[in-house]
Amino acid sequence: MKHDWKPGTMIYPLPAVMVSCGSEPSEYNIITVAWVGTICTNPPMCYISVRPERHSYPVLKKNMEFVINLTTRELAYATDWCGVNSGKDHHKFEEMGLTPGKATLVNCPTIEEAPLCIECRVKEVVALGSHDMFIADVLNVQADDKYLDPDTGAFDMQRADLLAYSHGKYYGLGDFVGKFGWSVKKKK
Repeated sequence: MKHDWKPGTMIYPLPAVMVSCGSEPSEYNIITVAWVGTICTNPPMCYISVRPERHSYPVLKKNMEFVINLTTRELAYATDWCGVNSGKDHHKFEEMGLTPGKATLVNCPTIEEAPLCIECRVKEVVALGSHDMFIADVLNVQADDKYLDPDTGAFDMQRADLLAYSHGKYYGLGDFVGKFGWSVKKKK
């Protein structure tokens, strides 16, 4: 038997990412976001949703650029810490021992310790209620070569040990189950 609940955000798990922003070191900040996702393949587009009262919000609005940095089990503590502490009170890069890297096409830092950094330019900001959605074009992706398959050049998510967020808790991703289309692949 199923039970009716009040409407809520129960689409889990989600990636737990650290979004870096700021156009100069004095305004560099990291905000942890789980309201993040892909919205289009061609052109490549994604979104993050941020509460207007967050310290990063005016930085994002002013610069209209950000980097989505994927997180790992190793980065779990920093991911949580950057999500519960405000950039108005803390220099998150420094306090978490994270290295601001050079983005290729946007004027904000990457996080060098992240296995994958997705450089984004905001196309539109949509006020939705508790959060505003920053819809962005993906301009560039930086991938750490230690997570690239030497034969195919593909990013190995299993080896990266990516972090997911589910209803207030962080998890590592589970075992590989199958790849897209495996259910209809012809048997030999």
